[in-house]
Amino acid sequence: MFPDDVDPQTEDSSLHGGRIRSFKHERGNWATYVYLPYHPVEEFGEFLDELLAAVKTHGVVLTPQEEFHISLSQTVVLRHHWIQPFTQSLKTGLAHCKRFMCSAEKLKVYCNAEKTRLGNDHTTQQHKHLMSEADIFYETVEQCNHRWCVLQDPSFHVSLAWCPGDATVQMQECLQQLQTLVDDHEEGPFTLRLDCVELRCRTGNKTFCFPLDS
Repeated sequence: MFPDDVDPQTEDSSLHGGRIRSFKHERGNWATYVYLPYHPVEEFGEFLDELLAAVKTHGVVLTPQEEFHISLSQTVVLRHHWIQPFTQSLKTGLAHCKRFMCSAEKLKVYCNAEKTRLGNDHTTQQHKHLMSEADIFYETVEQCNHRWCVLQDPSFHVSLAWCPGDATVQMQECLQQLQTLVDDHEEGPFTLRLDCVELRCRTGNKTFCFPLDS
């Protein structure tokens, strides 16, 4: 359906705010991952602005995420003709997964080849639920004859903001200050609470929603 050539425009980091792809874009290849959406409460935006302003005093300018979620997987590449059977298998695998509540209140700095991110780590009691759904995703990927390296000890988190390049040192210097803002919020520790009622799978420009069992 699609010729296997690379679109040079998609490799220009200036078109993605300085971000760099972890793998080349090829037509017919669809970047795919699963996540649990977070719908911010009213005061979240104001509080995030306060965090980013504190980071800026240390010389780092972070860009807020366009949307917020907990990623349950790495990004894998699927061919276009795999998408329909993949999403159907994923739906079957998730059929008996229950809804649950998830919270995050511990700030952490993440860095890879693409960018530096400020994230909010989940609390440990939900780790079993998150791992279970992540395992279903990777088992479904393997059914497509796709080998992928599964992280042995994943750190599930909500990414809050990012900047291109490696700003780990500067971020670590102010991390305790940022955590104090979280812990000493005027109405008590500012905790992100996710009502996990559906899992979403994004592949290319398509998003599939899978309601969790009540």
